[in-house]
Amino acid sequence: MADQTQPWAERTVEVPPQPAAVPSQRDAFRRGVAAVGQPRTPRTEQFPAVDTSDWTAESAPRRPMGWHVAQLRKGGEWSAAGALFAFVCWGIWAISGRGDLTAPLLTFVLSLLTAAGLFALARLLGRLVLERQLGRVRRSARGAHLVTALFLAGVGVAYLQQTEWVVSAWNWVTGN
Repeated sequence: MADQTQPWAERTVEVPPQPAAVPSQRDAFRRGVAAVGQPRTPRTEQFPAVDTSDWTAESAPRRPMGWHVAQLRKGGEWSAAGALFAFVCWGIWAISGRGDLTAPLLTFVLSLLTAAGLFALARLLGRLVLERQLGRVRRSARGAHLVTALFLAGVGVAYLQQTEWVVSAWNWVTGN
């Protein structure tokens, strides 16, 4: 044993003998050296099962009503343009009838209600497909507004197709 008064003196420490270790995958690892030609050991442990049924409920924070209203307004110019086009076409069709405007007004209101229902359906489909299935966050209602605008533009064209002088003017322009 070394002298305790001299701290620089050599000390001997007895190391107990190590039991023979089973080589693991980490023992064969050396930094910068690829393991080529070594047999791959199959994984014996199973991955833990993870329950993903309620991830959306925990990860999605509750948002205030003002946030949802702001999301519905984004893209509203598409629906407004479609509604304006449908209104102008409806006005041309209603005035050309030269009669009571009660039935044409009811027709236009029903067309707008149908467009609102189509908008709600498009939002519902977007929620089911984009948010629930694909896990994406919708930041606007542009897609639903675009679908509604296309529907209202089709309604406007249908009103124009029922107006006799518009159809005859179209035929004269196209040469039919």
